[in-house]
Amino acid sequence: MSTRNRSNQTPLEINSKISMFYTYVLKSMKDGKFYTGYTKDLQKRVSEHNKNKVFSTKRRSPFRLIYYEACINEDDAKAREAYLKSGMGKRYLKTRLKRFLSLTGKG
Repeated sequence: MSTRNRSNQTPLEINSKISMFYTYVLKSMKDGKFYTGYTKDLQKRVSEHNKNKVFSTKRRSPFRLIYYEACINEDDAKAREAYLKSGMGKRYLKTRLKRFLSLTGKG
């Protein structure tokens, strides 16, 4: 059974053309605190944070990307960002990143 469709593309090839939006969590190496945001270009955005080009984080760099999620819909990424910033979302991240947090002494 083939995984190709009528245009002779695999599902992975089709999905590679979809724009993704990323919800991400950074850890400041300066103060140990987290920053949560969303973006269309994850590598560029993390670089902007580390180059002090983001007003809300420019005094807290350098940063380490510790978590991200990908969404195909921008509104979903925004909603996920809002959730991860909430009390329930912070608890979710603490559980999800339990091993990382225990290894870094931040949990």
